[in-house]
Parts: sequence; C-alpha cells; structure tokens
Amino acid sequence: QVQLVESGGGLVQAGGSLRLSCAASGRILSLYYMGWFRRAPGKEREFVAGISWTGGSIYYPDSVNGRFTISRDISKNTLYLQMNSLKPEDTALYYCAAARGRGIQTTIGSYDYWGQGTQVTVSS
Repeated sequence: QVQLVESGGGLVQAGGSLRLSCAASGRILSLYYMGWFRRAPGKEREFVAGISWTGGSIYYPDSVNGRFTISRDISKNTLYLQMNSLKPEDTALYYCAAARGRGIQTTIGSYDYWGQGTQVTVSS
C-alpha cells in the first residue's frame, strides 16, 4: 500500500501563487508515475500535471501549461505542484495520485492511490 498526504492549500488572490506538497509513504518503489488532479465545484475531477518518479515524462494540459510546475524530491518522497498566476477558475480541491503503470498517465482510472485532497481557493 501507498499513503499520500497533501498539504499547502489555502486562500490566495488572483495572480498569486501557492505550492502544494504531497508526502508519499509505504511501498513507494512500486510506483512509476505521479499526478495532480483537481475537482472544482460542480465539475468532474481533471488531470492538471504528471511526472514520473524518476523525474521525466512531465505533462500538463493546456489549461495550466506555463503556470503550473510539477516536481518531486526523491530524498523526501515528496511531490510538489507550484502554481503561479492563479485564476479564480483554478479554485478546486487538489488531489495527489500515484500510478504503478508505466508511461504518462492522465486518466483517473490509471491511478492506483489517492490522497484526501487540499483545498485551493482563488479570490478575484
């Protein structure tokens, strides 16, 4: 099993920045790909960034490309999401997820483990 715990969410004004963290524990060696998802009120959960545990295969959808940066620190078993130039439409519950499958994973069903989420609210 793998446990994922997110932190770093909060309230920020439009144009501001936040950095989310996701601490991983348990059978981390079984993981290949890590991702961040978000679910806005009334919307489905959507993929926002992904990275392989080795640091490659980084992928962003157009909605966040150029504003969000995903990274990981293997020594700390921690995944990060740096979010800049935040917009009110970025308001959502942000989830960290981990997949055992190889390759870039962008769909919910590709992930095996999920955190509980951390709330990000962007005010206009």
